[in-house]
Amino acid sequence: MNSVHSMATARRDRLKAELRNEILAAARDLFARQGYESVSIRKIAEKCGCAPGTIYLHFEDKDQILSAICAETFAILKQRMAAISKDSGDPLERLRRSGRQYIQFGVDHPYHYIVTFGVAPGAPANKSDADHQAGMECFQSLRECVQSCQQAGQLRFADVEEVAQALWATTHGIVMLLITKAGFPFVEQTRLIETTLDMAIEGIRAR
Repeated sequence: MNSVHSMATARRDRLKAELRNEILAAARDLFARQGYESVSIRKIAEKCGCAPGTIYLHFEDKDQILSAICAETFAILKQRMAAISKDSGDPLERLRRSGRQYIQFGVDHPYHYIVTFGVAPGAPANKSDADHQAGMECFQSLRECVQSCQQAGQLRFADVEEVAQALWATTHGIVMLLITKAGFPFVEQTRLIETTLDMAIEGIRAR
């Protein structure tokens, strides 16, 4: 009897998790395409094929859905960036790999990126404390890579924070161009990414 009950509970939990993921996927798509302000809980429910009341079983409101999307995005990004920051090998090449990983993440997950970084039309500019903390943890992985380069004497700049912010500005910029300016006649994407990273890395390399 307990076995049957456990199986039923596990199935119920699995279906609940699947529906939650469907809600997040639908909201990401709608927020990115139509703008945060114009999307209602009813629109999200329609896209999921469920009743609006079902959404409220998982999330209190639209802001909580946005926060969940941010948490999901930063969790994936943090895992990828942290693995590189703790990798061995030449620090400057590790920094190049972290830049490449960041850009590729944004290109592969455009709706995650647009919504999480507040560039979906009408999205709140200020994130919750938890979202902000998660984002800063991802940025810390970049700082650690830059710090390793400085300790190895590979940088021509002394300020780790300055270099880390400049590199993030560069990678964020190319991600935004690639995912929002599809009509521009860019050169082959991999070439463009590698050239951007070459320019960034050579710009900070010790002379």
